[in-house]
Amino acid sequence: MHVHILGICGTFMGGIAQLASALGHRVTGCDENVYPPMSTQLEQADITLFEGFGVEQFNDTPDVVVIGNALSRGNPAVEYVLEKGLSYTSGPQWLAEHVLNDRWVLAVSGTHGKTSTSSLLAWILEYNNMAPGFLIGGVPANFGLTARLGDTPFFVVEADEYDSAFFDKRSKFVHYHPRTLVINNLEFDHADIFDNLTAIQKQFHHQVRTVPANGLIIYPDHEAAINEVIAMGCWSEQQKVGDNSDWQVTLTNSDGSEFQVRFQQQTPVKVKWDLLGEHNVQNAVAAIAAAHHVGVSIEHAAESLTAFKGIKRRLEIRGVVNDITVYDDFAHHPTAIQTTLQGLRQHVGKARIIAVLEPRSNTMRMGVHKQQLADSLSEADQVFVFEPANLDWSLQEILSSIATKTQTSESTQNLIEKINDMAQPGDYIVIMSNGGFENLHQRLLDMIADSNK
Repeated sequence: MHVHILGICGTFMGGIAQLASALGHRVTGCDENVYPPMSTQLEQADITLFEGFGVEQFNDTPDVVVIGNALSRGNPAVEYVLEKGLSYTSGPQWLAEHVLNDRWVLAVSGTHGKTSTSSLLAWILEYNNMAPGFLIGGVPANFGLTARLGDTPFFVVEADEYDSAFFDKRSKFVHYHPRTLVINNLEFDHADIFDNLTAIQKQFHHQVRTVPANGLIIYPDHEAAINEVIAMGCWSEQQKVGDNSDWQVTLTNSDGSEFQVRFQQQTPVKVKWDLLGEHNVQNAVAAIAAAHHVGVSIEHAAESLTAFKGIKRRLEIRGVVNDITVYDDFAHHPTAIQTTLQGLRQHVGKARIIAVLEPRSNTMRMGVHKQQLADSLSEADQVFVFEPANLDWSLQEILSSIATKTQTSESTQNLIEKINDMAQPGDYIVIMSNGGFENLHQRLLDMIADSNK
């Protein structure tokens, strides 16, 4: 079968492409941003890429077109598919029908931590010889890939609440029908497609409805929004994470690098690993609980975490120059920004933290979370914020409470120069964006290196 994918270079659609290729299909695709690392992964899988959305890519008519949710009516390729009556589907629907239909699906959902928890879970299963398939919205360092088919019935999927396609406004995760479901947390996000938290909760309850009675739903006991979803109706087994719940966790090092996890009344198990922050500890406990559901002992899961190498763009060290450490982090929601900086603060103590933020997500640009932004950056000693030209609210006004330590600019080059002038040996610079940020990370490292020759 010839599968053609519109919007192939996103992490999700790129993962679909790799899975389709592994199944033996001929795979082609197009996107307007064809660049590494995804373009490299696709080329290695012998997938032909077209730049842009011109209709010439359909000269060789595909058997089915998989349309990414970033594409909408008016796109030339979309219009061609509709006008010519070509067979088309969404990425989540294709995944459900061709990959997940006969698998034990372990789905990880929630506003934050999906990529980290999915990566942790896949690695725990891999380390314990369970050879899972997976599709993750990031690149786990232990695998170096966003997706693979795997050799067993187990399949780990990052279960995103974003919509499926322009013709299917259900959340992606409604298609996945998991037997093991993790709900990490639940806050208002994606304001470009959801009107309020209630609308998101409705989609999460659709997901809950698809879990069989002998399946398992794992969630924190202190999240009111999740408890409200469960209260709408739940027909599956449940395990909660919390101080007085099924799964309990105790930090034995305040930075989250060491902790103990306990299931019900069993003996606590120690974990010592390389990740930082209480949020990552919570992700790890959820992953341990999900792996436990498919037969991995807590002890074996804890052992596997010692060999976990992290995830690209999750407080990833991009370089150390002149004793200045530069991190790349995907944080773009105030909660994620805050927990990331809190974890780093616990790790570095009184050392100076410089936060660099691009408010790039649709929700952030709309100003939905703007009132929480200043508080989320409170752990940083200095703050630099990129101000997009089309932002219709004032960053200076919103960040006025931290104005003495904050600088904004509409130019990444200007930001780099300001950060370089301020940076000193011993500093930790955290660059936070859900996009490429004009390669600011490497440009900053290069400038720091040049300044100290």
